[in-house]
Amino acid sequence: MRKLVTAFIALVVLSAATMAMAAPIVMDGSTTVLPFGQAAVEQFMKENAGVKFSVSGTGTGNGFKSLADGSAQIANASRFIKDSEIKSCMDKNIYPVPFAVALDCIVPIVHKDNPVKGLSHAQLKDIYSGKVTNWKEVGGADAPIVVVGRDTSSGTYGTWQEMIMDKGEKTRVTPKAQVASSSGAMLSSVSKNKNAIGYEGMGYVNKTVKGLQVDGMSATAATARNGKYPLSRYLYMFTNGWPKGEVLDFIMYMQSDAGQKIVNSTGFVSLRELKK
Repeated sequence: MRKLVTAFIALVVLSAATMAMAAPIVMDGSTTVLPFGQAAVEQFMKENAGVKFSVSGTGTGNGFKSLADGSAQIANASRFIKDSEIKSCMDKNIYPVPFAVALDCIVPIVHKDNPVKGLSHAQLKDIYSGKVTNWKEVGGADAPIVVVGRDTSSGTYGTWQEMIMDKGEKTRVTPKAQVASSSGAMLSSVSKNKNAIGYEGMGYVNKTVKGLQVDGMSATAATARNGKYPLSRYLYMFTNGWPKGEVLDFIMYMQSDAGQKIVNSTGFVSLRELKK
């Protein structure tokens, strides 16, 4: 009898240790999604004892790579998945399923002392292609324009390329453009250079820079939801197939009113208007 009790206690201890060492749910991808994704994870873990997450922001493209190789269970994305990325996933028996979790506006940003208040779609394209190189050509001071873009693994780069340049990528960003590796790096670059122009998700735009109108339209929650702002977009979380267990619970939490309130609290836009 004593041996049975000892064996039972050992089994309980082993089971508890196994649970304690359970691998965390890995979330990787877009730095745009990162602020509210991280905040939602922290709140979800507080409300669900024993659930652990590992969160990183390496860019949308890298998030899809992490999903494809099985190292991440959730890939955050600031654009929709490309056909080539779907193929890479499916070649490894990974079947990406998208979940819209927020809305966003990509906002052109300049130094806070720049007198320019807004630019048209055509002007932005001419600036980023290198056709327009001086601020005086678009109503600003007589000073060279310093173009700042994102690296190609960024989902925001992909969206900018599609919405401002062209979908077929025939018009490329000027090779003279500086490249920011993250949303934070973009803000830093533009805030420190009076002649710089960049672009950023609206949740990142703060008082260190100045956001511009596009085609006379400001980036707001209302213009993001009704699509009137020219550079509005959805933000996503992708899973391998239909999620199960704790991954499903988190995705449902992210889309719930509680999760959507976190989206709003970080400066992005909830999928629907929430009651106060």
